[in-house]
Parts: sequence; structure tokens; C-alpha cells
Amino acid sequence: MLPFRAVLVSLSLLSLLSMAGGAAARDDAGAAVAALAGKFLEAQRSFDLPAIRALTAENYVEVSPAGELDDREKMLGFYAPEKKTQAPPLTVDNELTRVFGDVGIQTVKLTYTMMAGGEQRKMSLRATLVAHRRGGEWKMVSAQYTGVRPP
Repeated sequence: MLPFRAVLVSLSLLSLLSMAGGAAARDDAGAAVAALAGKFLEAQRSFDLPAIRALTAENYVEVSPAGELDDREKMLGFYAPEKKTQAPPLTVDNELTRVFGDVGIQTVKLTYTMMAGGEQRKMSLRATLVAHRRGGEWKMVSAQYTGVRPP
């Protein structure tokens, strides 16, 4: 009977170690998705077209704050060097990262601080950024921006 218990305990320990390894892999994937989302948002804010191109998949699509569906080329056109403007200060918070295998979803609140008529004004958006891992590399495949009503 003792050998059976030893085998049972060994299998239980192996199972726990396997679950811990799976959790670590999920944590690593979550960190990779969050880092990609951060790089992507910063590239957009700074109109870094080469970075945006490198961070997005060929089949990227975006729902703009105006509700328009933009394919990758249309989105990239928005960030053309001649269209660059000074971006207002940006705060990113309420981050939530979820990973489902090779798909990662990052949800954030983006708050822009702008001056309008000599007064400081804040405008917030919720962004849902979707990443896909292919060949071990994460790329943005979709984004949706939704305006948050002011209080």
C-alpha cells in the first residue's frame, strides 16, 4: 500500500507543479500583451508610423471613437508624418489583461487632458485592444475605442 501512496503523492505534486507552470506561462503572456498594448498606444500617441506598422498584424481592424470600421491601411494613413499633431497628455489606467491561449485582450481607460478656451478639459475613452500570438510573436489585430460620457 505504501508504494501506491507514494505514487499518488508524486502524481499530485507533479500536477501542482504543472498547474504552477501553466499559471506562470499565462502571467508571461499577460505581461507580453500588456507591454504590446503600451507600446502600441505610445506609438499612436507619438505618430510613430514604423512602430505602429511593426506592432500590428496585416489583418488589423479598428473601430474608431466615431464608430467607423477602419482597416489597417486606413488606420496607418491617419498616422502619416504630415498629419502629426502635438498629442495632449495621456493617462492610462483601469488596465485589465486577459489571455486565452494565443489571444490576448487588454482593456484600458485613456484620459486625455486638453486645453479648450483657456480651460483644462479631460476626455476619456475605453479601449479594447486585441492581440494574437503567431509564431511566438504578439501583434495587435484589433482595437475598439469608445467614448466615456463626462460626469
